Formats: sequence, C-alpha cells, structure tokens
Amino acid sequence: MSRGTRTKITVALLTLALVVYFVLLGGRAIALIQAGGVAGLALGIGVLLLPIIGVVLVFWELRFGWQTQRLARRLAADGQLPDVPDLPLRPSGRVERDAADAYFDTVRTRVEATPDDWRGWFALAHAYDLAGDRKRARSAMRKAIALESGTPAP
Repeated sequence: MSRGTRTKITVALLTLALVVYFVLLGGRAIALIQAGGVAGLALGIGVLLLPIIGVVLVFWELRFGWQTQRLARRLAADGQLPDVPDLPLRPSGRVERDAADAYFDTVRTRVEATPDDWRGWFALAHAYDLAGDRKRARSAMRKAIALESGTPAP
C-alpha cells in the first residue's frame, strides 16, 4: 500500500471519527437546550457551537489538502514536482538541516525572480517543509493555490 493511500485512509478514518464525535456532541447540546433554564440553554448553545466550528475547520483542512494535491498532480504531469533525492538524510529520514537550508535558499531565489509563478511557491512550500517550518510551508502553499487559481493571495 502506497504512502498516499495510507494517508487517505487515515484522513478518512479521522474525519469519520470527528463526524461521529460532532453528532454525539450535537445531541448533548440539543438535550441541554431542551432541558430548559438559563444555564441549560446557555450551555447547550455553547456546546452546539463546538461541532459547528469543528465542521468548518475540518472542511477548510480537507479543502487545503485537495487543492495541494491538485497542484501536485499538475506538477507531476509536467515533470516539475519538486524532488530532492540527493539531499543527505538524518537517521530519522528527515533532510539534514544544512542541506535543507541550502536548498531553501536556492528555491527562495527562484521565487524572488518570478514571484507570480505558483510553481515556485509550491517548491518554496516544499523547501519550508524540508527545513521543518510547517507554518511558513502552509502559507507558501496557500500563496501557490491563490496564484494558480487567480484569486487574491492571503
């Protein structure tokens, strides 16, 4: 079974578990609201907000993953998917920090030269990920998604 298939199965199972949790939580919220009283109503509304917020957050994360996969498929079809098999690895399998930083500098220079190219931003997100900076990796990927789709960048 490929890594991508395992990831999809894991995401599906976790999403299913969250849906079950949200349904159960929603049921408790409705029971609190039906119990009446100011406290029951307030708690019920508060508890009802949790699954609503959860559904929105799960949807945003899944949407981000789908958009990232779509860009990766386009790059793979064009033979431009970032690949770094030459970089030295630590025993954990992660790229060595100095090598990741050097790769990052190369990619950043390319993005600075063509800031409106979503392919460069995708590669920059990959470079950030190799360097262990997930927050900036996600930000760069959001920029790549926005540039590719023609929407204003975040």
